[in-house]
Parts: sequence; structure tokens; C-alpha cells
Amino acid sequence: MAEKVTLKLAAAAAAYAGKDAPRDTRLQAARGEITVSGNDLVTLQYFLAHDSDPEVRSAAIQSLRAMTEPQVLEIADSAGVHPKILDVLARLHYPNQAIAEKLLSHPSIDIRTAAFLAEKQAEMAADAEPLPLPDREEAEEEDAGAIEENEELDEESEEFKSKYQLSMKMDISEKMKVALVGDKEWRTLMIKDSNRLVSTSVIKNPRISEAEILAIVSTAIQNDEIMRMICANKEWVKNYQIRKALVMNCKTPLPAALRFLATLTDKDLASLAKSKNVSTVISGQARRQLLNKKRQ
Repeated sequence: MAEKVTLKLAAAAAAYAGKDAPRDTRLQAARGEITVSGNDLVTLQYFLAHDSDPEVRSAAIQSLRAMTEPQVLEIADSAGVHPKILDVLARLHYPNQAIAEKLLSHPSIDIRTAAFLAEKQAEMAADAEPLPLPDREEAEEEDAGAIEENEELDEESEEFKSKYQLSMKMDISEKMKVALVGDKEWRTLMIKDSNRLVSTSVIKNPRISEAEILAIVSTAIQNDEIMRMICANKEWVKNYQIRKALVMNCKTPLPAALRFLATLTDKDLASLAKSKNVSTVISGQARRQLLNKKRQ
């Protein structure tokens, strides 16, 4: 059974949505050729996007798709906008970063919409054209990919403790939502959650920083999917420190770890060649790379 959706319309807009409204009138509204407020027009066009007449439906969807960035941001700023309208705007305008972030921050956004947006943002980041990796013969590690550290997170603060207490009462879907759209404190809490759906959602949060990613890959994380997602993100692995941490983490998929190993400096290769904290495959390959370079 289809989910019932209740929409609120001002009287001026409702006249175009009634069962007795002539087809030409509905089509005019679907095309935006009427004078009603922005919120009412979008709500009306969402309604008409489900009209029985295919031309009316198509015109309404086209109008929603043709909305400008300022128009969508204005709607997304409204506290009273229906979650279903947020969803259709997300699906039509997700390539626009400003719109995606605004929609993700809306308090009424549905968890499925948030998951869709976060997934699309992650896909677009992974598809971005990579910059050339730094020459391993050049700079020392600290010059090859420094990460600007974020403000320290105080886990003893009252605000953090309050969020921790709230998280204890949340179900899985609520945790996924705050993992997808929440601030750094929420991300710190949710990345440690035992449910993999929750912890994986943190990586899809468009606000997560490179410093947080470095912290995640530098720990003994148990979620293999998180490591796979980080390895697949071309923006994150441009950073030298993140690549080095991925090589050293035993949960990193071996093909990715070997690929990143080939970009490390001689100093780090020498350290890994002697390390007992990495797999024998990694340490052995590090030794072979150093020997090959000496022969050359």
C-alpha cells in the first residue's frame, strides 16, 4: 500500500489541486505560471507530479528540476517543508553541493533521503579527477601531505556527555541519521558504534574532515567496509599521511595497501621493511622496493 502523504496548501494554491480543477488550470500550475508563494508553489507542484494526466506530471517534475539554487535553498530553509518534498528536491538536485548540504542539515529530512544524498556525495568525491601523487623521492613525510588538525574534541564536556546519553536511547535508524548529518561529536560517537550500518554512515557524512579520516585509519578499526570506502575515495588518498596509515593498517585491502606502498618515501619504506607491526607481505614488498631503487 502506498504511503499516505498529507500536504498543507494555502487556499490560493489549493484551488489548482482540487479534483474539479480543469486540466488546463492544473497544467498552468505545474508549469509555474501562477502567482503563489514559493513554498506553496513547490508543494503544489509536488502534488501535481503525481497527477493522473501524464503531461501535468511531466510539467510539474520539469518545473521542480528547473528550480534555481537560490529557490531550492529558500525552500530548504523552511522548517515546515514536508520530508517528501525534501526527498524529491534531493533526488533532482543532489549534484549541487550547496543544496545537498542544506538538505542534509534539515531537521525533517528522512533517513532514506539522507542516506541517498550521502551516498551520492561519496560517489562524486570518488569520481573526482585525482591529482598526481607526490614523487616519493622528494619531500620528507611532513612536507608531503600535512593535514590541518581540527579543534580538539573534549569528550569530558557536558555537551559530549549529553550526546552520548542521547545515543544510548536511539534506535538504528536514528543513529544512522546523526551519523550521516551530525557534527564532529556525533561522528566521534557513531564511528565507535557496534552496528556496521551506523559506523559506515559516518564515512558518508559530507562534513567529515581529513584529520578525522586519518584518526580512523590509524586505529584498530574492525569494520572492513569503512576501510574499503576510504581507499576508494580519491580525495582522501591524495594525502600522504592517510596513505601511509592505510598501508600500516592490517584491515586495509591488500591490493590497495600495496598500491599506496609504492608512493611512500624511502624513509618510510625502510621503517616498514623492518616493522613487525605490518603483514609479512607489506614488509617484504617494502624491502623489494628499496632493493630495486638501489639497483636503479
